[in-house]
Amino acid sequence: MQQVVQLGRRLATTMATINPAETALELVRQQKKALRTIVRRELRNFPAELKREEDEAIQKHVLSAEWYQKSKRICAYVSCASLREVETSLIIADLLEKQRQHAGMKVYVPRIEDKESHMRMLHITNTEDDLIANHMNILEPTLVDSTGNPRDEVMQTTEPLDLLLLPGLAFDRKGGRLGRGGGYYDLFLQNYLLLAKDKGWKRPLLVALSYSPQIRDDAVPVDGTDVNIDALVSRDGILAFNSSAEKQMNHS
Repeated sequence: MQQVVQLGRRLATTMATINPAETALELVRQQKKALRTIVRRELRNFPAELKREEDEAIQKHVLSAEWYQKSKRICAYVSCASLREVETSLIIADLLEKQRQHAGMKVYVPRIEDKESHMRMLHITNTEDDLIANHMNILEPTLVDSTGNPRDEVMQTTEPLDLLLLPGLAFDRKGGRLGRGGGYYDLFLQNYLLLAKDKGWKRPLLVALSYSPQIRDDAVPVDGTDVNIDALVSRDGILAFNSSAEKQMNHS
Protein backbone atom coordinates (compact mmCIF):
# COMPACT_ATOMS: atom_id res chain seq x y z
CA MET A 1 0.00 0.00 0.00
CA GLN A 2 2.99 2.33 0.62
CA GLN A 3 3.73 2.11 -3.11
CA VAL A 4 0.22 3.33 -3.88
CA VAL A 5 0.60 6.29 -1.50
CA GLN A 6 3.98 7.28 -2.97
CA LEU A 7 2.61 7.06 -6.51
CA GLY A 8 -0.30 9.27 -5.50
CA ARG A 9 2.00 11.96 -4.14
CA ARG A 10 4.13 12.00 -7.29
CA LEU A 11 1.09 12.25 -9.54
CA ALA A 12 -0.42 15.03 -7.44
CA THR A 13 2.77 17.07 -7.83
CA THR A 14 3.26 16.57 -11.56
CA MET A 15 -0.38 17.14 -12.48
CA ALA A 16 -0.96 20.30 -10.45
CA THR A 17 -1.58 22.42 -13.56
CA ILE A 18 -4.37 20.18 -14.91
CA ASN A 19 -8.06 20.67 -14.18
CA PRO A 20 -8.58 19.62 -10.53
CA ALA A 21 -11.44 17.22 -11.32
CA GLU A 22 -9.44 15.55 -14.10
CA THR A 23 -6.41 15.40 -11.83
CA ALA A 24 -8.40 13.67 -9.09
CA LEU A 25 -9.84 11.10 -11.49
CA GLU A 26 -6.45 10.36 -13.02
CA LEU A 27 -4.94 10.01 -9.56
CA VAL A 28 -7.59 7.46 -8.57
CA ARG A 29 -7.08 5.56 -11.84
CA GLN A 30 -3.36 5.31 -11.22
CA GLN A 31 -3.88 4.29 -7.60
CA LYS A 32 -6.29 1.57 -8.71
CA LYS A 33 -3.79 0.31 -11.28
CA ALA A 34 -1.01 0.18 -8.71
CA LEU A 35 -3.13 -1.64 -6.13
CA ARG A 36 -4.34 -4.16 -8.71
CA THR A 37 -0.71 -4.97 -9.54
CA ILE A 38 0.10 -5.49 -5.86
CA VAL A 39 -2.91 -7.68 -5.07
CA ARG A 40 -2.55 -9.79 -8.22
CA ARG A 41 1.05 -10.51 -7.24
CA GLU A 42 0.02 -11.44 -3.71
CA LEU A 43 -2.70 -13.76 -5.02
CA ARG A 44 -0.22 -15.45 -7.37
CA ASN A 45 1.99 -16.12 -4.36
CA PHE A 46 -0.89 -17.27 -2.13
CA PRO A 47 -0.17 -20.93 -1.22
CA ALA A 48 -2.58 -23.43 -2.78
CA GLU A 49 -3.19 -25.17 0.55
CA LEU A 50 -4.16 -21.91 2.25
CA LYS A 51 -6.41 -21.09 -0.69
CA ARG A 52 -8.23 -24.41 -0.33
CA GLU A 53 -8.64 -23.86 3.41
CA GLU A 54 -10.05 -20.38 2.89
CA ASP A 55 -12.35 -21.53 0.07
CA GLU A 56 -13.87 -24.07 2.43
CA ALA A 57 -14.11 -21.70 5.40
CA ILE A 58 -15.67 -18.85 3.40
CA GLN A 59 -18.29 -21.06 1.78
CA LYS A 60 -19.15 -22.60 5.16
CA HIS A 61 -19.69 -19.12 6.62
CA VAL A 62 -22.09 -18.28 3.80
CA LEU A 63 -23.95 -21.60 3.78
CA SER A 64 -24.57 -21.50 7.53
CA ALA A 65 -25.67 -17.85 7.64
CA GLU A 66 -29.36 -17.23 8.29
CA TRP A 67 -29.44 -14.24 5.93
CA TYR A 68 -28.25 -16.52 3.14
CA GLN A 69 -30.64 -19.34 4.00
CA LYS A 70 -33.63 -16.99 4.04
CA SER A 71 -32.83 -15.34 0.68
CA LYS A 72 -35.12 -16.40 -2.16
CA ARG A 73 -33.80 -14.48 -5.18
CA ILE A 74 -30.03 -14.52 -5.40
CA CYS A 75 -27.30 -13.49 -7.82
CA ALA A 76 -24.05 -15.39 -7.39
CA TYR A 77 -20.87 -15.44 -9.44
CA VAL A 78 -19.48 -18.68 -10.89
CA SER A 79 -15.90 -18.73 -9.64
CA CYS A 80 -13.00 -18.82 -12.11
CA ALA A 81 -9.69 -20.39 -11.07
CA SER A 82 -7.63 -18.35 -13.54
CA LEU A 83 -8.95 -15.13 -11.97
CA ARG A 84 -8.09 -16.48 -8.50
CA GLU A 85 -11.60 -15.83 -7.24
CA VAL A 86 -12.94 -17.32 -4.03
CA GLU A 87 -14.54 -20.67 -4.89
CA THR A 88 -18.35 -20.73 -5.09
CA SER A 89 -19.03 -24.28 -6.30
CA LEU A 90 -20.55 -25.43 -2.99
CA ILE A 91 -22.73 -22.32 -2.80
CA ILE A 92 -23.96 -22.67 -6.39
CA ALA A 93 -24.75 -26.36 -5.84
CA ASP A 94 -26.66 -25.53 -2.66
CA LEU A 95 -28.63 -22.75 -4.35
CA LEU A 96 -29.64 -24.92 -7.29
CA GLU A 97 -30.73 -27.75 -5.00
CA LYS A 98 -32.87 -25.33 -2.97
CA GLN A 99 -34.31 -23.93 -6.18
CA ARG A 100 -35.40 -27.42 -7.23
CA GLN A 101 -37.13 -27.93 -3.90
CA HIS A 102 -38.75 -24.55 -3.26
CA ALA A 103 -41.13 -22.63 -5.49
CA GLY A 104 -40.26 -18.96 -5.71
CA MET A 105 -36.52 -19.54 -5.39
CA LYS A 106 -34.52 -17.98 -8.23
CA VAL A 107 -30.79 -18.25 -8.94
CA TYR A 108 -29.07 -15.87 -11.37
CA VAL A 109 -25.46 -15.84 -12.59
CA PRO A 110 -23.56 -13.30 -14.72
CA ARG A 111 -23.05 -13.23 -18.47
CA ILE A 112 -20.72 -10.64 -20.03
CA GLU A 113 -22.30 -8.97 -23.06
CA ASP A 114 -19.49 -6.87 -24.55
CA LYS A 115 -16.32 -4.92 -23.78
CA GLU A 116 -18.32 -1.85 -22.71
CA SER A 117 -18.94 -3.12 -19.16
CA HIS A 118 -22.39 -4.53 -19.95
CA MET A 119 -23.32 -7.65 -18.02
CA ARG A 120 -26.62 -9.48 -17.52
CA MET A 121 -27.72 -11.74 -14.68
CA LEU A 122 -29.57 -14.73 -16.14
CA HIS A 123 -31.56 -17.49 -14.45
CA ILE A 124 -30.14 -21.02 -14.41
CA THR A 125 -31.41 -24.38 -13.14
CA ASN A 126 -28.24 -26.50 -13.36
CA THR A 127 -24.54 -26.20 -14.13
CA GLU A 128 -24.19 -29.10 -16.56
CA ASP A 129 -26.42 -27.81 -19.35
CA ASP A 130 -26.90 -24.12 -18.59
CA LEU A 131 -23.27 -22.94 -18.50
CA ILE A 132 -20.66 -22.67 -21.26
CA ALA A 133 -17.12 -21.28 -21.23
CA ASN A 134 -16.62 -17.88 -22.87
CA HIS A 135 -13.47 -16.71 -24.67
CA MET A 136 -11.81 -16.09 -21.28
CA ASN A 137 -12.75 -19.61 -20.11
CA ILE A 138 -15.26 -18.19 -17.62
CA LEU A 139 -18.43 -20.24 -17.27
CA GLU A 140 -21.52 -18.23 -18.24
CA PRO A 141 -25.19 -19.04 -18.87
CA THR A 142 -26.35 -19.65 -22.42
CA LEU A 143 -28.82 -17.10 -23.78
CA VAL A 144 -31.63 -19.67 -24.05
CA ASP A 145 -32.61 -22.56 -21.79
CA SER A 146 -32.92 -26.24 -22.71
CA THR A 147 -36.37 -25.64 -24.24
CA GLY A 148 -35.09 -22.84 -26.48
CA ASN A 149 -36.71 -20.04 -24.50
CA PRO A 150 -34.81 -16.89 -23.51
CA ARG A 151 -33.63 -17.03 -19.93
CA ASP A 152 -35.25 -14.86 -17.28
CA GLU A 153 -33.16 -11.77 -16.60
CA VAL A 154 -32.80 -9.85 -13.35
CA MET A 155 -33.40 -6.45 -14.95
CA GLN A 156 -36.74 -7.66 -16.32
CA THR A 157 -37.95 -9.44 -13.21
CA THR A 158 -41.11 -8.46 -11.35
CA GLU A 159 -39.70 -9.39 -7.94
CA PRO A 160 -36.74 -7.89 -6.08
CA LEU A 161 -33.43 -9.57 -5.36
CA ASP A 162 -32.60 -10.47 -1.78
CA LEU A 163 -28.87 -11.06 -2.11
CA LEU A 164 -25.92 -10.61 -4.46
CA LEU A 165 -22.72 -12.56 -3.85
CA LEU A 166 -19.88 -10.65 -5.48
CA PRO A 167 -16.25 -11.20 -6.44
CA GLY A 168 -13.61 -8.48 -6.43
CA LEU A 169 -9.87 -7.93 -6.38
CA ALA A 170 -9.38 -5.84 -3.23
CA PHE A 171 -11.52 -4.68 -0.33
CA ASP A 172 -11.10 -2.38 2.64
CA ARG A 173 -12.70 -2.55 6.07
CA LYS A 174 -15.32 0.11 5.35
CA GLY A 175 -17.06 -1.45 2.36
CA GLY A 176 -14.79 -0.23 -0.44
CA ARG A 177 -14.47 -2.68 -3.32
CA LEU A 178 -11.92 -2.66 -6.15
CA GLY A 179 -12.80 -4.80 -9.14
CA ARG A 180 -10.53 -6.11 -11.87
CA GLY A 181 -10.95 -3.06 -14.08
CA GLY A 182 -13.77 -4.04 -16.43
CA GLY A 183 -16.47 -2.13 -14.57
CA TYR A 184 -19.05 -4.88 -15.16
CA TYR A 185 -20.28 -5.30 -11.62
CA ASP A 186 -20.32 -1.60 -10.81
CA LEU A 187 -22.41 -0.79 -13.89
CA PHE A 188 -24.79 -3.67 -13.24
CA LEU A 189 -25.18 -2.69 -9.58
CA GLN A 190 -25.81 0.95 -10.46
CA ASN A 191 -28.54 -0.04 -12.92
CA TYR A 192 -30.16 -2.58 -10.63
CA LEU A 193 -30.18 -0.27 -7.61
CA LEU A 194 -31.85 2.43 -9.74
CA LEU A 195 -34.45 -0.12 -10.85
CA ALA A 196 -35.08 -1.19 -7.26
CA LYS A 197 -35.46 2.43 -6.17
CA ASP A 198 -37.89 3.20 -9.00
CA LYS A 199 -40.01 0.18 -8.08
CA GLY A 200 -39.88 0.85 -4.36
CA TRP A 201 -38.10 -2.43 -3.64
CA LYS A 202 -35.93 -3.11 -0.63
CA ARG A 203 -32.23 -2.82 -1.39
CA PRO A 204 -30.60 -6.26 -1.65
CA LEU A 205 -27.62 -7.25 0.44
CA LEU A 206 -24.35 -6.82 -1.46
CA VAL A 207 -21.93 -9.36 -0.02
CA ALA A 208 -18.41 -9.99 -1.35
CA LEU A 209 -16.18 -13.02 -0.78
CA SER A 210 -12.49 -12.43 -0.14
CA TYR A 211 -9.20 -14.20 0.48
CA SER A 212 -6.98 -12.80 3.23
CA PRO A 213 -4.49 -11.04 0.88
CA GLN A 214 -7.35 -9.13 -0.76
CA ILE A 215 -8.37 -7.33 2.44
CA ARG A 216 -6.46 -4.07 2.81
CA ASP A 217 -5.93 -2.05 5.99
CA ASP A 218 -5.97 1.24 4.07
CA ALA A 219 -8.95 2.45 2.04
CA VAL A 220 -9.03 1.11 -1.50
CA PRO A 221 -9.15 3.85 -4.17
CA VAL A 222 -12.67 4.46 -5.48
CA ASP A 223 -14.49 7.00 -7.64
CA GLY A 224 -18.09 7.98 -8.27
CA THR A 225 -18.80 4.90 -10.40
CA ASP A 226 -17.81 2.42 -7.70
CA VAL A 227 -20.50 0.77 -5.56
CA ASN A 228 -19.68 -0.09 -1.96
CA ILE A 229 -20.52 -3.51 -0.59
CA ASP A 230 -22.63 -4.12 2.51
CA ALA A 231 -20.58 -6.97 3.94
CA LEU A 232 -17.48 -9.07 3.39
CA VAL A 233 -17.01 -12.78 4.03
CA SER A 234 -13.48 -14.02 4.69
CA ARG A 235 -11.97 -17.01 6.49
CA ASP A 236 -12.41 -15.12 9.77
CA GLY A 237 -16.15 -14.66 9.36
CA ILE A 238 -18.61 -12.02 8.23
CA LEU A 239 -18.00 -8.28 8.50
CA ALA A 240 -20.94 -5.91 7.97
CA PHE A 241 -20.21 -2.31 6.99
CA ASN A 242 -23.44 -0.44 7.67
CA SER A 243 -26.33 -0.48 10.12
CA SER A 244 -28.81 -1.78 7.54
CA ALA A 245 -26.60 -4.78 6.75
CA GLU A 246 -25.99 -5.43 10.44
CA LYS A 247 -29.72 -5.42 11.08
CA GLN A 248 -30.47 -7.80 8.20
CA MET A 249 -27.63 -10.14 9.07
CA ASN A 250 -28.22 -10.24 12.80
CA HIS A 251 -32.01 -10.37 12.70
CA SER A 252 -32.76 -12.23 9.45
